[in-house]
Amino acid sequence: MIPPGAHVFVQNRGVRYLLVSALCLALALPDCPIIAAGIEVLYAPDDAPLDRVVTLYQQAKRYIYVSVYGLTYPRAVEALVAAKKRGVDVRMLTDQERTQDFKQYRALQTLRLAGIPIRVNQHEGLMHLKQVVIDDEINTSGSMNHTTSGNLYNDERMDIITDRVLSQKARDRFLSMWNDHARFTEWK
Repeated sequence: MIPPGAHVFVQNRGVRYLLVSALCLALALPDCPIIAAGIEVLYAPDDAPLDRVVTLYQQAKRYIYVSVYGLTYPRAVEALVAAKKRGVDVRMLTDQERTQDFKQYRALQTLRLAGIPIRVNQHEGLMHLKQVVIDDEINTSGSMNHTTSGNLYNDERMDIITDRVLSQKARDRFLSMWNDHARFTEWK
């Protein structure tokens, strides 16, 4: 039996909004509260997910925390710089090895010149996390690096999750990595 409140909604263009209940927990523990999250599932190249993320950057009011191996998409870089200029706390974690790529290096220079702090891992080649957290309300996750190829050519998936609890958990994970000075250091 499906618990009350468990629904699946499908919108046009294949974008799905899911309200998910903790079915297994609800069945095992009848008094268990229902957990709900809005999830927008986007696939590249069809849905151009980074264009949607750029819109989220433009709407951010407090902070944007980005953890990603590759960030070279010009519109994303521009939107992060614009967010910083309007007073949003923007931070980025990326991979030390990836900073050797010319496009990545140029994008990181642009971000740093705008005053955006960037930290890189000391365990090169292991940054597989591709996550953005915005304002304790939204977080993204998926296979896609934030590059033009990832957005327009590769077969990729990005989930945009609108849920305060899950977003705060993602924020806490970002901040624990940000504050881990043994694993991450300032990019210079």
